[in-house]
Amino acid sequence: MKIFSVAVLFLGASQMNAQKKGTITPKKEVPQQKKQVDNPTKCSNIKEGTFLRTNYPKNLWYMTVKDNVQTEYYNGGKDYIKSSMVFLDDCNYKLIVLEKTGTDTTIKVGDVYSNKVVATQDNYIKIQTQFGGSQSDIILIKTKENKK
Repeated sequence: MKIFSVAVLFLGASQMNAQKKGTITPKKEVPQQKKQVDNPTKCSNIKEGTFLRTNYPKNLWYMTVKDNVQTEYYNGGKDYIKSSMVFLDDCNYKLIVLEKTGTDTTIKVGDVYSNKVVATQDNYIKIQTQFGGSQSDIILIKTKENKK
């Protein structure tokens, strides 16, 4: 009987140990930190490169900037709007439409847009654009193939 009691005691102790080991202790959740926007804003990121809109596929719209000329391509790259970029300071610039193709009549040669780089974060650039009394924000991503 003593042997049986000792065996039950060991069996009970080993079961309790197994349950303790099997108990999952919840890990403390580490809050993900959002990356902060660049401070100061890296406005020069807009001065050269290839850019995509965050919510458009490349075959619908993409943009290149080189030598103060911005060219927006759309319709699979078949049509474009070419504009001269006139920088007022590091973050503010005017776009003057020089040439365009396609049937869009809302944009005309000679139109002037006021743009401001309001925020950057890594390859992302947020631009505030104004034309004809309306204002909108555009978020672009600079493609990596043009980073230097």
